[in-house]
Amino acid sequence: MRRVSRLTLAGVCTAALAVTVSACGSSSTSSSSSSSEKKNLGLALAYDVGGKGDQSFNDAATAGLEKADKEFGYKSNAVEPQDGESDADKVQRLESLAKQGYNPVIGVGYAYAPAVKDVAAKYPKVTFGIVDDNTIKAANVADLVFHEEQASYLAGVAAAKATKTKTVGFVGGVNVPLIQKFEAGFRQGVTDTDKSVKVKSQYLTETAAEGGFSSPDKGESAADGQIDAGADVIYAAAGLSGQGVIKAAAAKKIWAIGVDSDQYNQTALASYKDYILTSAMKNVAGAVYDLAKSVKDGKPQSGEIRGSLSNGGVSLSNSNPKFADDTAIQDAVKKAEEGIKAGTITVKTTV
Repeated sequence: MRRVSRLTLAGVCTAALAVTVSACGSSSTSSSSSSSEKKNLGLALAYDVGGKGDQSFNDAATAGLEKADKEFGYKSNAVEPQDGESDADKVQRLESLAKQGYNPVIGVGYAYAPAVKDVAAKYPKVTFGIVDDNTIKAANVADLVFHEEQASYLAGVAAAKATKTKTVGFVGGVNVPLIQKFEAGFRQGVTDTDKSVKVKSQYLTETAAEGGFSSPDKGESAADGQIDAGADVIYAAAGLSGQGVIKAAAAKKIWAIGVDSDQYNQTALASYKDYILTSAMKNVAGAVYDLAKSVKDGKPQSGEIRGSLSNGGVSLSNSNPKFADDTAIQDAVKKAEEGIKAGTITVKTTV
Protein backbone atom coordinates (compact mmCIF):
# COMPACT_ATOMS: atom_id res chain seq x y z
CA MET A 1 0.00 0.00 0.00
CA ARG A 2 1.32 3.41 -0.91
CA ARG A 3 2.04 5.65 2.06
CA VAL A 4 0.29 9.01 1.83
CA SER A 5 2.38 11.96 3.00
CA ARG A 6 0.83 13.67 6.01
CA LEU A 7 1.68 16.91 7.76
CA THR A 8 1.18 17.12 11.50
CA LEU A 9 0.85 20.79 12.22
CA ALA A 10 -0.55 22.69 15.17
CA GLY A 11 -1.17 26.41 15.44
CA VAL A 12 -0.63 27.19 11.76
CA CYS A 13 -3.70 28.30 9.84
CA THR A 14 -4.80 26.24 6.87
CA ALA A 15 -4.79 29.18 4.51
CA ALA A 16 -1.20 30.05 5.30
CA LEU A 17 -0.15 26.44 4.85
CA ALA A 18 -1.81 26.27 1.46
CA VAL A 19 0.10 29.33 0.30
CA THR A 20 3.47 28.13 1.54
CA VAL A 21 3.19 24.57 0.32
CA SER A 22 2.29 25.78 -3.16
CA ALA A 23 5.63 27.58 -3.36
CA CYS A 24 7.99 24.59 -3.37
CA GLY A 25 10.12 25.39 -6.38
CA SER A 26 13.62 26.84 -6.55
CA SER A 27 14.47 29.29 -3.79
CA SER A 28 15.93 32.73 -4.33
CA THR A 29 18.07 34.81 -2.00
CA SER A 30 15.06 36.93 -1.14
CA SER A 31 12.98 33.90 -0.13
CA SER A 32 15.85 32.71 2.06
CA SER A 33 16.08 36.07 3.78
CA SER A 34 12.35 36.41 4.33
CA SER A 35 12.15 33.00 6.03
CA SER A 36 14.79 34.03 8.56
CA GLU A 37 12.74 37.10 9.55
CA LYS A 38 9.69 35.05 10.50
CA LYS A 39 9.05 33.88 14.04
CA ASN A 40 10.59 30.43 14.40
CA LEU A 41 7.73 27.93 14.36
CA GLY A 42 9.94 25.25 15.89
CA LEU A 43 11.83 22.35 14.45
CA ALA A 44 10.69 20.18 11.56
CA LEU A 45 11.38 16.51 10.97
CA ALA A 46 11.33 14.88 7.54
CA TYR A 47 10.93 11.20 8.38
CA ASP A 48 12.88 8.33 6.90
CA VAL A 49 11.37 5.14 5.44
CA GLY A 50 8.93 3.57 7.89
CA GLY A 51 7.76 6.92 9.21
CA LYS A 52 6.27 7.67 12.59
CA GLY A 53 5.19 4.56 14.45
CA ASP A 54 8.18 2.40 13.60
CA GLN A 55 8.87 2.02 17.37
CA SER A 56 12.51 2.54 16.49
CA PHE A 57 14.52 5.14 14.59
CA ASN A 58 11.82 7.61 13.53
CA ASP A 59 10.00 7.42 16.85
CA ALA A 60 13.24 8.27 18.65
CA ALA A 61 13.45 11.47 16.59
CA THR A 62 9.81 12.18 17.42
CA ALA A 63 10.58 11.95 21.14
CA GLY A 64 13.21 14.67 20.70
CA LEU A 65 10.72 16.86 18.85
CA GLU A 66 8.09 16.42 21.55
CA LYS A 67 10.56 17.33 24.30
CA ALA A 68 11.55 20.52 22.45
CA ASP A 69 7.91 21.46 21.90
CA LYS A 70 7.13 21.01 25.59
CA GLU A 71 10.10 23.00 26.84
CA PHE A 72 10.21 25.76 24.23
CA GLY A 73 6.51 26.19 23.45
CA TYR A 74 7.06 25.21 19.82
CA LYS A 75 4.44 24.01 17.34
CA SER A 76 6.71 21.72 15.41
CA ASN A 77 6.09 19.79 12.24
CA ALA A 78 6.75 16.21 11.16
CA VAL A 79 6.37 15.04 7.57
CA GLU A 80 6.00 11.47 6.35
CA PRO A 81 7.89 10.05 3.35
CA GLN A 82 6.20 8.71 0.24
CA ASP A 83 6.84 5.33 -1.29
CA GLY A 84 9.28 5.47 -4.19
CA GLU A 85 10.06 9.15 -3.79
CA SER A 86 13.06 10.80 -5.47
CA ASP A 87 15.72 13.15 -4.16
CA ALA A 88 13.77 15.94 -5.87
CA ASP A 89 10.77 15.10 -3.69
CA LYS A 90 12.95 15.35 -0.60
CA VAL A 91 14.35 18.70 -1.79
CA GLN A 92 10.83 20.05 -2.27
CA ARG A 93 9.82 18.87 1.21
CA LEU A 94 12.80 20.50 2.93
CA GLU A 95 12.41 23.74 0.96
CA SER A 96 8.76 23.96 1.97
CA LEU A 97 9.62 23.54 5.64
CA ALA A 98 12.39 26.16 5.49
CA LYS A 99 10.09 28.65 3.71
CA GLN A 100 7.36 28.18 6.31
CA GLY A 101 9.72 29.28 9.08
CA TYR A 102 10.85 26.07 10.75
CA ASN A 103 14.34 26.02 12.22
CA PRO A 104 16.06 23.61 12.50
CA VAL A 105 14.94 21.35 9.67
CA ILE A 106 16.13 17.78 10.14
CA GLY A 107 16.31 14.98 7.60
CA VAL A 108 15.87 11.76 9.58
CA GLY A 109 18.09 9.26 7.78
CA TYR A 110 21.07 9.09 5.43
CA ALA A 111 18.79 9.11 2.37
CA TYR A 112 18.25 12.85 2.97
CA ALA A 113 21.91 13.73 2.48
CA PRO A 114 21.68 15.00 -1.14
CA ALA A 115 18.55 17.01 -0.36
CA VAL A 116 19.96 18.56 2.82
CA LYS A 117 23.15 19.57 0.99
CA ASP A 118 21.12 21.19 -1.79
CA VAL A 119 18.59 23.05 0.37
CA ALA A 120 21.05 24.15 3.08
CA ALA A 121 23.01 26.06 0.42
CA LYS A 122 19.84 27.95 -0.54
CA TYR A 123 18.87 28.79 3.05
CA PRO A 124 22.10 29.78 4.85
CA LYS A 125 20.21 31.37 7.76
CA VAL A 126 18.33 28.14 8.54
CA THR A 127 20.04 25.34 10.45
CA PHE A 128 19.68 21.87 8.98
CA GLY A 129 20.36 18.50 10.55
CA ILE A 130 20.97 15.12 8.94
CA VAL A 131 20.81 11.93 10.99
CA ASP A 132 23.21 9.09 10.15
CA ASP A 133 25.28 10.94 7.57
CA ASN A 134 28.52 12.91 8.00
CA THR A 135 29.29 13.80 4.38
CA ILE A 136 27.85 17.34 4.39
CA LYS A 137 30.35 20.05 5.26
CA ALA A 138 28.48 23.33 5.63
CA ALA A 139 28.33 26.02 8.30
CA ASN A 140 24.57 25.59 8.75
CA VAL A 141 24.44 21.77 8.77
CA ALA A 142 24.81 19.47 11.79
CA ASP A 143 25.75 15.87 10.97
CA LEU A 144 24.12 13.81 13.74
CA VAL A 145 25.92 10.46 13.74
CA PHE A 146 26.61 7.63 16.17
CA HIS A 147 28.98 4.81 17.04
CA GLU A 148 26.30 2.17 16.39
CA GLU A 149 28.95 -0.51 16.37
CA GLN A 150 29.72 0.12 20.04
CA ALA A 151 26.18 -0.51 21.30
CA SER A 152 25.96 -3.44 18.89
CA TYR A 153 29.11 -4.93 20.41
CA LEU A 154 27.42 -4.90 23.81
CA ALA A 155 24.34 -6.52 22.23
CA GLY A 156 26.66 -9.24 20.92
CA VAL A 157 28.11 -9.79 24.38
CA ALA A 158 24.61 -10.12 25.82
CA ALA A 159 23.54 -12.50 23.05
CA ALA A 160 26.58 -14.73 23.54
CA LYS A 161 25.87 -14.97 27.27
CA ALA A 162 22.12 -15.55 26.80
CA THR A 163 22.15 -18.19 24.06
CA LYS A 164 21.60 -21.82 25.00
CA THR A 165 21.85 -23.22 21.48
CA LYS A 166 25.20 -21.54 20.74
CA THR A 167 23.55 -19.93 17.69
CA VAL A 168 22.41 -16.33 17.40
CA GLY A 169 21.07 -14.25 14.52
CA PHE A 170 21.38 -10.80 12.97
CA VAL A 171 18.73 -9.33 10.66
CA GLY A 172 19.66 -6.15 8.79
CA GLY A 173 17.06 -4.10 6.97
CA VAL A 174 19.11 -3.00 3.96
CA ASN A 175 22.61 -4.09 2.95
CA VAL A 176 24.33 -0.70 3.24
CA PRO A 177 27.45 0.42 5.16
CA LEU A 178 25.41 1.93 8.01
CA ILE A 179 23.64 -1.35 8.79
CA GLN A 180 26.83 -3.32 8.23
CA LYS A 181 28.24 -1.39 11.20
CA PHE A 182 25.54 -2.93 13.40
CA GLU A 183 26.40 -6.42 12.19
CA ALA A 184 30.15 -5.87 12.54
CA GLY A 185 29.88 -4.74 16.16
CA PHE A 186 27.43 -7.50 17.02
CA ARG A 187 29.57 -10.24 15.49
CA GLN A 188 32.67 -9.01 17.24
CA GLY A 189 30.90 -8.83 20.59
CA VAL A 190 29.64 -12.39 20.19
CA THR A 191 33.00 -13.80 19.11
CA ASP A 192 35.01 -11.95 21.75
CA THR A 193 32.67 -13.35 24.40
CA ASP A 194 32.35 -16.94 23.17
CA LYS A 195 34.10 -18.13 20.01
CA SER A 196 31.93 -21.25 19.91
CA VAL A 197 28.76 -19.25 19.22
CA LYS A 198 27.70 -19.10 15.57
CA VAL A 199 26.15 -15.99 14.04
CA LYS A 200 23.50 -16.32 11.32
CA SER A 201 23.12 -13.15 9.25
CA GLN A 202 20.58 -11.96 6.70
CA TYR A 203 19.77 -8.64 5.01
CA LEU A 204 16.19 -8.19 3.92
CA THR A 205 16.86 -6.14 0.78
CA GLU A 206 19.68 -4.49 -1.14
CA THR A 207 17.92 -1.10 -1.35
CA ALA A 208 15.51 0.79 0.90
CA ALA A 209 13.07 1.09 -2.00
CA GLU A 210 12.54 -2.67 -1.79
CA GLY A 211 11.09 -2.32 1.71
CA GLY A 212 13.95 -3.48 3.89
CA PHE A 213 13.18 -0.91 6.56
CA SER A 214 9.40 -0.93 6.23
CA SER A 215 8.23 -4.56 5.90
CA PRO A 216 7.52 -6.42 9.16
CA ASP A 217 6.53 -9.49 7.12
CA LYS A 218 10.04 -9.67 5.64
CA GLY A 219 11.53 -9.38 9.11
CA GLU A 220 9.28 -12.10 10.48
CA SER A 221 10.14 -14.46 7.64
CA ALA A 222 13.88 -13.91 8.09
CA ALA A 223 13.64 -14.50 11.83
CA ASP A 224 11.63 -17.68 11.32
CA GLY A 225 14.38 -18.98 9.05
CA GLN A 226 17.09 -18.22 11.61
CA ILE A 227 15.07 -19.79 14.42
CA ASP A 228 14.62 -22.92 12.32
CA ALA A 229 18.42 -22.95 11.92
CA GLY A 230 18.86 -22.97 15.69
CA ALA A 231 19.10 -19.28 16.67
CA ASP A 232 17.64 -18.50 20.08
CA VAL A 233 18.69 -14.82 20.23
CA ILE A 234 18.15 -12.49 17.24
CA TYR A 235 19.30 -8.89 16.92
CA ALA A 236 17.48 -6.79 14.33
CA ALA A 237 18.67 -3.49 12.85
CA ALA A 238 15.83 -3.07 10.40
CA GLY A 239 13.57 -0.16 11.35
CA LEU A 240 9.88 -1.01 11.10
CA SER A 241 10.79 -4.47 9.74
CA GLY A 242 12.28 -5.25 13.14
CA GLN A 243 8.78 -5.53 14.55
CA GLY A 244 8.37 -8.70 12.51
CA VAL A 245 11.59 -10.11 14.00
CA ILE A 246 10.33 -9.41 17.52
CA LYS A 247 6.96 -10.96 16.71
CA ALA A 248 8.61 -14.13 15.42
CA ALA A 249 10.89 -14.33 18.46
CA ALA A 250 7.94 -14.02 20.83
CA ALA A 251 5.97 -16.67 18.92
CA LYS A 252 8.85 -19.15 19.29
CA LYS A 253 9.68 -18.01 22.83
CA ILE A 254 13.26 -16.98 22.09
CA TRP A 255 15.06 -13.70 22.74
CA ALA A 256 14.95 -10.67 20.45
CA ILE A 257 17.28 -7.68 20.82
CA GLY A 258 15.79 -4.37 19.75
CA VAL A 259 17.44 -1.36 18.19
CA ASP A 260 17.59 2.45 18.31
CA SER A 261 14.76 2.92 20.86
CA ASP A 262 14.16 0.96 24.07
CA GLN A 263 11.77 -1.44 22.40
CA TYR A 264 10.91 -3.19 25.67
CA ASN A 265 9.01 -0.03 26.61
CA GLN A 266 7.30 0.62 23.28
CA THR A 267 3.50 0.48 23.65
CA ALA A 268 2.95 -1.13 20.24
CA LEU A 269 5.30 -3.97 21.22
CA ALA A 270 3.88 -4.53 24.70
CA SER A 271 2.52 -7.98 23.90
CA TYR A 272 6.04 -9.12 22.95
CA LYS A 273 8.03 -7.37 25.69
CA ASP A 274 8.74 -10.51 27.71
CA TYR A 275 10.88 -11.71 24.79
CA ILE A 276 12.83 -8.48 24.23
CA LEU A 277 16.07 -9.08 26.10
CA THR A 278 17.48 -5.58 25.62
CA SER A 279 17.90 -2.92 22.92
CA ALA A 280 21.02 -1.36 21.39
CA MET A 281 20.01 2.27 21.58
CA LYS A 282 21.27 5.45 20.00
CA ASN A 283 20.13 8.74 21.39
CA VAL A 284 18.48 10.19 18.30
CA ALA A 285 15.98 11.91 20.59
CA GLY A 286 18.77 13.70 22.43
CA ALA A 287 20.52 14.72 19.22
CA VAL A 288 17.30 16.19 17.80
CA TYR A 289 16.50 18.03 21.01
CA ASP A 290 20.04 19.36 21.41
CA LEU A 291 20.04 20.76 17.89
CA ALA A 292 16.70 22.49 18.50
CA LYS A 293 17.99 23.92 21.78
CA SER A 294 21.17 25.20 20.16
CA VAL A 295 19.11 27.12 17.61
CA LYS A 296 16.85 28.55 20.31
CA ASP A 297 19.91 29.63 22.32
CA GLY A 298 21.34 31.42 19.28
CA LYS A 299 24.34 29.10 19.04
CA PRO A 300 23.37 26.57 16.34
CA GLN A 301 25.35 23.36 16.29
CA SER A 302 27.15 22.46 13.07
CA GLY A 303 29.65 19.93 11.81
CA GLU A 304 29.90 16.33 12.94
CA ILE A 305 28.27 15.53 16.27
CA ARG A 306 28.86 11.87 17.11
CA GLY A 307 27.25 9.89 19.91
CA SER A 308 29.28 7.16 21.64
CA LEU A 309 29.28 5.03 24.76
CA SER A 310 31.54 7.61 26.38
CA ASN A 311 29.17 10.54 25.92
CA GLY A 312 25.90 8.59 26.28
CA GLY A 313 25.02 8.81 22.62
CA VAL A 314 24.68 5.03 22.39
CA SER A 315 23.87 2.50 25.10
CA LEU A 316 22.28 -0.83 25.95
CA SER A 317 18.86 -0.70 27.63
CA ASN A 318 18.33 -2.26 31.03
CA SER A 319 14.53 -2.19 31.15
CA ASN A 320 13.80 -5.91 31.11
CA PRO A 321 14.20 -7.17 34.70
CA LYS A 322 15.34 -10.58 33.45
CA PHE A 323 18.23 -8.84 31.69
CA ALA A 324 18.96 -6.36 34.47
CA ASP A 325 18.99 -9.10 37.13
CA ASP A 326 21.19 -11.55 35.21
CA THR A 327 24.53 -11.12 36.96
CA ALA A 328 26.56 -13.04 34.37
CA ILE A 329 25.25 -10.93 31.48
CA GLN A 330 25.54 -7.68 33.39
CA ASP A 331 29.13 -8.37 34.45
CA ALA A 332 30.15 -9.26 30.88
CA VAL A 333 28.44 -6.19 29.40
CA LYS A 334 29.96 -3.87 32.01
CA LYS A 335 33.45 -5.24 31.38
CA ALA A 336 33.03 -4.80 27.62
CA GLU A 337 31.69 -1.26 28.01
CA GLU A 338 34.62 -0.29 30.20
CA GLY A 339 37.03 -1.74 27.64
CA ILE A 340 35.49 0.25 24.79
CA LYS A 341 35.53 3.47 26.80
CA ALA A 342 39.13 2.90 27.85
CA GLY A 343 40.23 2.11 24.31
CA THR A 344 41.39 -1.43 25.07
CA ILE A 345 38.60 -2.73 22.82
CA THR A 346 38.36 -1.27 19.33
CA VAL A 347 35.10 -2.16 17.67
CA LYS A 348 35.05 -2.93 13.96
CA THR A 349 32.77 -1.05 11.58
CA THR A 350 32.94 -3.57 8.71
CA VAL A 351 32.35 -7.30 8.64
